[in-house]
Amino acid sequence: MTAEILEIDVVDRAIIAATQGGLPLVPRPYDAIGDGVGLSGAEVRARMQEMLKSGIIRRIGAVPNHYKLGFSANGMTVWDVADEQISDLGKKVGALEFVSHCYHRPRHAPHWPYNMFAMVHGKNREEVESHAQEIAKILGSAVKGSDIIYSKRILKKTGLRISV
Repeated sequence: MTAEILEIDVVDRAIIAATQGGLPLVPRPYDAIGDGVGLSGAEVRARMQEMLKSGIIRRIGAVPNHYKLGFSANGMTVWDVADEQISDLGKKVGALEFVSHCYHRPRHAPHWPYNMFAMVHGKNREEVESHAQEIAKILGSAVKGSDIIYSKRILKKTGLRISV
């Protein structure tokens, strides 16, 4: 199976370069980007939608700094969940307001029995532990084990970067 090679024109490349570090913090960010690449804000949005549709870019999303928002206790809750139920349960857990992301990963038995991960944010460890208890109620008898791994520092999350 051969991967399809997608062509990126000079304008799309300039839009990607202008947005890969984040949108400008101004009232009309797409207009500001457009000013830099010679397009209107509407044209920037339309081109980004086409890049999403074609797979050139995968998503546009907010990446909040939880520490600056007052959520200094951040814990990756890990769960050993029945494989046949993980999809349905993961959707329920991922929809909780205190979970920023929830995903399925393979177990690495015998040392790592967990297959569902849910990042939980709270103002303190007690709040995170309370949220983990809420998740446990949702998971019910499908969960065989769990743990919480707390963040000690914020890690810089970046994807692939291109230069113009």
